[in-house]
Amino acid sequence: MEACLLIHGFTGGVHELAPLAGFLESKGIRVGTFTLSGHGGSRKEMQDAGSREWIASAEAALEKLLDEHGQVHLIGFSTGALIATRLAALYKERIASLTLLSTPVFPLHPPAIARTLVQPKMVGRYIRNLFIVPSRAAKEFYRLVDESLEWYEEAQAPALIVQGAQDHLVKPRSAAYLQERLGSKRKEQLILARSGHLVCHSPDQLELFDAVLDHVKRSSCSPPTPPVKSFDSAARTEDHRDLQVESV
Repeated sequence: MEACLLIHGFTGGVHELAPLAGFLESKGIRVGTFTLSGHGGSRKEMQDAGSREWIASAEAALEKLLDEHGQVHLIGFSTGALIATRLAALYKERIASLTLLSTPVFPLHPPAIARTLVQPKMVGRYIRNLFIVPSRAAKEFYRLVDESLEWYEEAQAPALIVQGAQDHLVKPRSAAYLQERLGSKRKEQLILARSGHLVCHSPDQLELFDAVLDHVKRSSCSPPTPPVKSFDSAARTEDHRDLQVESV
């Protein structure tokens, strides 16, 4: 049985990936989910847990799955995609594939972020987040985004890069940047035309789910891979500190 570890985003929770988790389980794939350290509790708990603790909690969940499976497929959403990249770099031989959803390489500025709240399923949660995220946690997020620049080339598992064309948190060209910088020999992009940031809750979710399942199955078989098609991407010169991070 294949095993996947799903990693949610900053200030979020397992609900962000729940539809995908249910789909994969229905296909006979073992799915591991967990809550990042400091999340899902009080403001103080988030204040006390930084990016190191977030990564450590994800690593503990990964090792638990690796105790029973030779390899694990990593699926990360938003900030969880950054953490998944880090784990893929650390556990090269044990990661069967890497799926990156809405990865915040090029975040948008605060006025644009507000438009994301039109997605009804998540409005309540994200409005709540506006009031509970301490400044220290936000700084830890910025640090994680910056540090992730050093991890992409070390992540070598077959990669599926997914980006919503209507994402109001992450610029769509983030996908092209990942296509260029990831160390994976096989890299594919999926741009979801009708999707915003929350791709697992989007109108394109069935297309996404089928693509993830296909990626997991093909990565398990480890077929010969063709040369990677190169993509041009703009230099990463923007300051990530313009980002309002309550829903990333």
